[in-house]
Amino acid sequence: MNGASAFDLHGRLALVTGAGNGIGAGIAGTLARAGATVVVADRDRDAAARTVDGLRGDGHGAHAVSVDLADEASIVAACAAVIAEHGTPWLLVNNAGLQDRELLLDVSAAEWDRMMAVNARAPLLMTREIGRAMVAAGRGGRIVNIASNSAVAPAVLGLASYASSKGALLSLSLTSAFELVEHGITVNSVLPGGVATPGAIGARGPATAGPARRKPPLGMCEPQDIGAAVLFFASPAARYVTNQMLAVDAGASLT
Repeated sequence: MNGASAFDLHGRLALVTGAGNGIGAGIAGTLARAGATVVVADRDRDAAARTVDGLRGDGHGAHAVSVDLADEASIVAACAAVIAEHGTPWLLVNNAGLQDRELLLDVSAAEWDRMMAVNARAPLLMTREIGRAMVAAGRGGRIVNIASNSAVAPAVLGLASYASSKGALLSLSLTSAFELVEHGITVNSVLPGGVATPGAIGARGPATAGPARRKPPLGMCEPQDIGAAVLFFASPAARYVTNQMLAVDAGASLT
C-alpha cells in the first residue's frame, strides 16, 4: 500500500446524511476527491441538488436521495432506493444532526425527543438498514458517525439534549463496532470541535456562553477538516481501525 493508494476510494460508494450543506457537504467533497461516488442524503432537496451539481461539475460521481431522518419509514425507503439504484454503499457517514440549545433547567421533553430522534435514533436506523445490506453483500464496509466534542467535554451552555444525543451516538458506535466486526465492517467516530456552518450559526436558543467562545489555538475548523478524518476511517489506511474516536477540534481541548 503506497501513499496514494492508502487513501484511494475509487470504485467505492459513499452515503452521507445531511450532505446538502455544512459539514456534510465538506465530507462529501473530500470523499469525492478521493474517488468515491457520493450519495447526498438530505431532507432539503434543493440543498442536496446543489451539492450534487457542484460535485458533478468538478467531474465527480454524485447522486441525491431525499430522506426525513425523523421518520423511520422515510429512512427505510431512502436506503432501499439507494441500494436499488446504485448498489450497496461501502461507506455510511451518519453526519446529519440538530444542534439547537436549551438551558438545562429549561429543557423540554419535546426538544429532547426531537434531538434524540435525528441525532441518535436516525443513525441507529441508518446503520440497521445499510448494515444489513453490507452484511448481505459480504464485502465488508465502513461506518463513520459524526459525534461532537461536546459529548466528552462541556463546551457551551444549553447543550444538555444535544450533548446527550451525541453521547448516545458514541455508544452506538461502540456497540455497532462490536456486532459488525465479524462481517469486516468497521465503525468509528469523529468528534468535531467548532466548525462555522449554517446550522451552527443559525442554531436556536440562548446566546452562546462557555469555553467554546474562546478561539481554538489553531483557529476554527472547516468542513473539509472533518472530511479528512472521515476519509482516513474510510480508506485502506484504516483497514484495521475500529471502535475509535478522533477529535478534530483545532486544539480546543488544550484551552
